[in-house]
Amino acid sequence: MKRILVPTDFSKHAEYALKVAAQIAKKNDGEIILVHMLELPSSGNDAMSSSHDIPELMFFKNAALARLDQIMDAEYLKGIKVSRIFQFEMAFEGIIKNGESHNADLIVMGSHGANGVQEMFIGSNTEKVVRNSSVPVLVIKREEENFNANKFVFASDFSEEIKKPFEKVVDFVNKFNSHLHLVNINTPNNFKSTKVAQKAMDEFVAEFKINNCTTHIYNDINVEKGILHFAKSIDADIIGMSTHGRKGLSHFFNGSISEDLVNHAKRPVVTFKI
Repeated sequence: MKRILVPTDFSKHAEYALKVAAQIAKKNDGEIILVHMLELPSSGNDAMSSSHDIPELMFFKNAALARLDQIMDAEYLKGIKVSRIFQFEMAFEGIIKNGESHNADLIVMGSHGANGVQEMFIGSNTEKVVRNSSVPVLVIKREEENFNANKFVFASDFSEEIKKPFEKVVDFVNKFNSHLHLVNINTPNNFKSTKVAQKAMDEFVAEFKINNCTTHIYNDINVEKGILHFAKSIDADIIGMSTHGRKGLSHFFNGSISEDLVNHAKRPVVTFKI
């Protein structure tokens, strides 16, 4: 985890994420790239060309740069190489582009979650980044004074398509020296016998070199509740998931368990795109 991208909107949840990123950077001799996106009004090119708007844009730009400088002087960032990026761009698009262009190993984002109508129709920038980022995304919901990933829960169906993103999972848990808890969530609509589920997990794990790993089968009414309940039962430090990055109607009707977890889990969630 040498290069960590941390988007900020100057909120307390963004600060929670930055503090976690600082802890990770210190343990891995890494650097932090602090990113702020200023979204322009959706009124076409006039927003930039109008002489009336330019002074206002410059005011907000200078204010944002001043805030970034102030954050970079925070005590918890002492001893860490920190750089800043400011851009006029849609937040989630800018975050994804910068994550890729700067070869980030990890994106750390804060989120307050969303529920009900807000979750369905609005969504959050964090949710959009989780859905589309090729870089692993760690989502922080609250202050984590002593962040660790000692107990790492990774839920999956252990199918063939999971193998490629799982390479990043293995890299993550080995670097954090985590105990990896692989779990298959058995639901009424997708039930597997213990024998079949265990065989699938054993064959999957055999292809990877994992320092410390345990497999589990957990029964619940749906996958999301099963993950949350299992994580609570072992007092997990972090939950990991792969995400499909579905878009359009496919995403609307099928949803995404990873995005639901980002919205509903209190524990940190890290996602790896398939």
